[in-house]
Formats: sequence, C-alpha cells, structure tokens
Amino acid sequence: MPEPQDVTTVACVGAGVIGGGWAAHFLARGYRVRAWDPAPGAAERLGRLVEAAWPALTELGLADGASRDNLTVLPTLAEAVEGAGFVQESAPEDLAVKRSLLAGIDEVTPADVVIASSTSGYGMSEMQTEATTPERLVVGHPFNPPYLIPLVEVAGGTRTEPWAVEWASEFYRRVGKSVITMDHELPGFIANRLQEALWREALHMVANGEATVEQIDTAITDGPGLRWPVHGPCLTFHLAGGEGGMAHMLDHFGPSLRAPWTRLDAPELTQRLRDDMVAGCESEAGERSIADLVAERDRAIIAVQRAVEASRGRRGE
Repeated sequence: MPEPQDVTTVACVGAGVIGGGWAAHFLARGYRVRAWDPAPGAAERLGRLVEAAWPALTELGLADGASRDNLTVLPTLAEAVEGAGFVQESAPEDLAVKRSLLAGIDEVTPADVVIASSTSGYGMSEMQTEATTPERLVVGHPFNPPYLIPLVEVAGGTRTEPWAVEWASEFYRRVGKSVITMDHELPGFIANRLQEALWREALHMVANGEATVEQIDTAITDGPGLRWPVHGPCLTFHLAGGEGGMAHMLDHFGPSLRAPWTRLDAPELTQRLRDDMVAGCESEAGERSIADLVAERDRAIIAVQRAVEASRGRRGE
C-alpha cells in the first residue's frame, strides 16, 4: 500500500459543501483531485466552491504546485478513484446511501487504498456492512469548512483494521489537519456532542423566553468563546482553580454540578472522575505551570479580540 507521504492524487466522492471543501483543501496542499458526484450540475457547483475558497487558501499559503487546474471531475465513480492513493467520501447523511456508496467505492478501489467517510454522526460499524473489504474503511469527520477548520476525528468500525486508522490519521496530519484518533466509536463523535449540548441548551433558553438569540451568541463570542481557541473547556476550568488547578476547581465547585443550571443531567463526581480530570489536565499542561497557562491564555485572548475587531472593521468599510 502507498505510504501517506507518497500519495499524490486524492479522490473526492461527493461534491457538495463538505466534499467541495475537501477538494479545495487537497488542491491547496498540492494534490491532484479527481472528483465524482452523480447530481446534475455537480461539476459547475464544485468549481464555484473551489473558486470561492481559493482566496482564503491563498492567504493561508498554498503548497508548492497547488493549482485549481489539478481538479478533474469524472463521469463515473470508477474513473474518479483510478490512480487515487486515498478516497474521501462526502455523500449526504443517509445511512442507506452511505452503505451503498461505500460498498461501491470499495468495489472499484484497490484493496490497499484507505477509504474515509465524512459522516458527521454515523459510526463506521453501521456503514461498512455491505463492503467486501471493510478493513480499510474509516471515518474522517471534518468540520465545515474543511479547507479552514483543522479538526478531523478519525475512527474505525468493528471490522476496520487498526492499520487503516493509523494510516488515515497520519495522512490527515500530512495534509495539515489537527487529528483526533478516537479510541472508541462514539455516536456524533467528540466535537459534535460538545456543540450539540450547547445548541440544545440555547434552544431551551429561547423556547422558554429566558434569553434571546443575540444574547446567546454574545454570551459565547464575548465570553468563554474567547478562551476556547487556546485552551478548550477542560484547561479553562483548570485555570479556574487558581494555583490549585483542576483539583481545587472540582473540590470547590463540584457540588454545583447538581444545581439545575442546564437541562442536562450531570454525571456523579466520583473519585475516579475527579482523578481522571486532574490527571488529564496535568498531562495536557505538560511542563507549563498555572502562571504559564494564564499568560498563554491572556496573549491569545488579546490576539483573538484584535483579529475579530480588525475583521469587523474591514466588514464595515
């Protein structure tokens, strides 16, 4: 099978918003992209998607040899995967469609080529049921737009071999992605579950007349959202404990988990959960002290605020 660094051609199956975003990203990283989508007018829409993404990609910096001319839209699935060292499937979120399409890709793609699905919720175990060689099928879940948001969550199914997950994770890293290689299948994956919890609470507050849409958005953009780009929710609460870190935070604020602040049931704060959270924060922090993390957070918040203000200023011109 090809090594991740030896891949020069990628097949994008499905050319909607996500598939088109993937195509733009791979093109910007210097790959040749072969695309296929059965929908009428797909080639024209894909061209417009790539064209719209190209200014942002150019500002970020294009790889050597990157060109929109490296995009080819093929009339059949078999032609699209021909010569590709990796396949990214981005069909609509319909389980029957996913199963059938992945089986079709599997049938016409050499057995040593990894096939990844952009699904945002289905587990690979439930999608790979009709494939002949399911061991090379993985989930490669991106975030929209895939050409700008770096995160990709990679997971296999019950019939996926570990080598395929490892190969896909390494390939995504080589194309500039931030990769979470998941240890277990989890419905909705990690990031979707987190943003879904926030989204559901927002809907509850609007439905009950407790907050307006604008108030909810401002609460995030001018509140915790400024901290999350650098530390995320766990290290953010680690700093909330002061010099005592996550241990002090949980010991001090742990009882508030039982307060009816949200519509979600809180897990029991067992000793094991407490210890896992403390150990996780210590591991993520590494050699950075609380003071180091505070300084890092403050620099990042200032940078984010200045960047947002500059963007708003350009928008108002």
